Amino acid sequence: MRNHFKNAVYLALLIASSTVGAGSYDDFFVAIIRDDVSTVRSLLARGMDPNSRDPKGQPALAVAIRRESPRAFAALLARSDVDVNAQNAAGESALMLAAIAGDLDACQQLLERGALVRKSGWAPIHYAASGPETRIVRLLLDRGAEIDAEAPNGTTALMLAAQTGPESTVEFLLARGADTRRRNQRGLQAIDFAEQAGRDWLVERLEKLPR
Repeated sequence: MRNHFKNAVYLALLIASSTVGAGSYDDFFVAIIRDDVSTVRSLLARGMDPNSRDPKGQPALAVAIRRESPRAFAALLARSDVDVNAQNAAGESALMLAAIAGDLDACQQLLERGALVRKSGWAPIHYAASGPETRIVRLLLDRGAEIDAEAPNGTTALMLAAQTGPESTVEFLLARGADTRRRNQRGLQAIDFAEQAGRDWLVERLEKLPR
């Protein structure tokens, strides 16, 4: 009887020490924001779900990317049960957020873990074309992204690059065969996006191409 009682107490203590406490949810996201990788790892080891979402519905991976917390991101990505394709309420995946942030290393790691390059609606290629890093656009196209993929409003990567992307991204997309004649649902072409953004140099460049 005594041994049974001792075993029961030991089991209770073991369970208590290995489960997440009441305040751990908040601690988890604070640790991600602070890039406190030791706390993130500790909470994960105690049972915190790596796919937990913050109060705004952002998956933990997305929070790590948005907050530029590379060590927390690595700790989450190291988990075999993390869903690299989880989307937030806006339909954004971790790969999309890393692409628009220009985080090439994170994009490469996510792709190695099976992040989807193609998806319906807004896709990683749209976000990459809007971002600062041309190498991510190249990476996604090399991994099978559709160069003229249309967003829900018909906008293409070239249109977005013409509006906000670096010149190198525009030139790269043109070199890879992006269609300058495409129009979105408002009837706008890439040249119109460039004109609206006041990028006269790009307007002149695109005027020389078939329309």
